Amino acid sequence: MVQSPLVPPGRAVRRVSQLLVGLVLYGVSDAMVVAAGLGVEPWDALAQGLTRTAGLSIGVWTNLIGAAVLLLWIPLRQKPGLGTLCNVLLVGTSMDLALALLPPFGQLWVRWVVLVAGIVLNGFATGCYIGAQAGPGPRDGLMTGLAGRGYPIWAVRWGIEIAVLVIGFLLGATVGIGTVLYACAIGPLAQLFIPMLDMGRGEGKP
Repeated sequence: MVQSPLVPPGRAVRRVSQLLVGLVLYGVSDAMVVAAGLGVEPWDALAQGLTRTAGLSIGVWTNLIGAAVLLLWIPLRQKPGLGTLCNVLLVGTSMDLALALLPPFGQLWVRWVVLVAGIVLNGFATGCYIGAQAGPGPRDGLMTGLAGRGYPIWAVRWGIEIAVLVIGFLLGATVGIGTVLYACAIGPLAQLFIPMLDMGRGEGKP
């Protein structure tokens, strides 16, 4: 009888460690983009807009939105993994902690440096948590779940992100050049870092 290959314990620890580091850094990178004040990415725009209209911190709203999106997985028959649950708990929490520690950035050139560094770090963090292969984040799972129903994945992603960005903007979120820069840069950055940080290589994949 042929048994499926098991992940060695040491490798499993490295995958979980990479997952957790990636999620924490994702929250920190989000905080840097928010603190730069030049425009935030779509899902952060929704969380920031809710913060400005309904109270609670942007990190708490990030976690609550992640949990709400996770409920939308049910009709799509998506199955969460460890990474999915950790995403809901860690990204917003680390975002709030980072925002509490980051100093105010007054000069425009400093804000630009923080913005660009935050976007690059976000791409690296995306590579970490996706490369750990412990389950997609709630928003990624919603996108792939809808794409699995026959919709083009690019149309699903653009449709969802434009919708949450518009809602966030109407609620008072900061939408600007940083939003555009993030949208243009995050795809290539993720494409760069995900293969570099893929923990699934060499584990008996067909």
